[in-house]
Amino acid sequence: MTRLPFKTVDVFTATPFLGNPLAVVFDADDLSTAQMQRIANWTNLSETTFVLRPTQAGADYRVRIFTPGAELPFAGHPTIGTAHALLEAGRIAPRDGLLTQECAAGLVRLDVTRADDGARWIAFELPATTITPLGAAQADELARILGTPLAGIAPPCLVDAGTRWVVAQLPDAGAVLAAAPDLVRMKAHDAATGNTGVIVFGPHADGAAARIEVRAFAPAHGVDEDPVCGSGNGSIAAYLRHTDQVESFGRDFLSSQGAAVGRAGILRLTIGPDAIRVGGNAVTCVDGHLTF
Repeated sequence: MTRLPFKTVDVFTATPFLGNPLAVVFDADDLSTAQMQRIANWTNLSETTFVLRPTQAGADYRVRIFTPGAELPFAGHPTIGTAHALLEAGRIAPRDGLLTQECAAGLVRLDVTRADDGARWIAFELPATTITPLGAAQADELARILGTPLAGIAPPCLVDAGTRWVVAQLPDAGAVLAAAPDLVRMKAHDAATGNTGVIVFGPHADGAAARIEVRAFAPAHGVDEDPVCGSGNGSIAAYLRHTDQVESFGRDFLSSQGAAVGRAGILRLTIGPDAIRVGGNAVTCVDGHLTF
């Protein structure tokens, strides 16, 4: 019988059950890929991570990231949630406020800070991106899949940062919340193109706490709607920089995601000329062991 330490962490929230849950399995070096995929399918969360000994110099730990249906080279909420779980367990400690995660996409830097209220914020630096605008016919097909007109300010783009999100800008936050995508059609499209999924965003009205509202759909990976998505939000930041909209949205702002599925996720996006950072809180909801 195998017993492995295990946590379920709620990410992009400081309040349990309002963020995006993540399963974190420690001491996973002896698990096979098939076993990891089976466990991830069983947890049925958008992602499950497996912590292993690092293999690259400078890394504090190594992580493998699985959806219920496939392994991902990188993902945002698993990155923040895994770091939280390891810090809470006392298995790692930041050096000068920094951690380094090893994953299939390479080494990822994380900043660990404390807010004035004592809350711990963990932010990852988005890996280098490749951005490809969609053609007019592809954009029209995307609008039909989403069931809503696009904003038309800039073309939707495929943003590849290890995850491959198609980023679509909608007219406003209300349009984001009202979108009713054809998930069957989206699943077939993304499976054929190798995309992770589609992420949509639109601005909130002036004076709102968050600058944008976000939703993320990844049915090709077994996740119809991801409650709160770090890599997707980072891809939006990269999209804003690529389409010269940073001055309109700001270089440091909050993003809200999850209202459409009963959550209240909050992320902080920081857009620099050379780096994009995505930050958030996390809280542990389950602490125990997996036995199999």
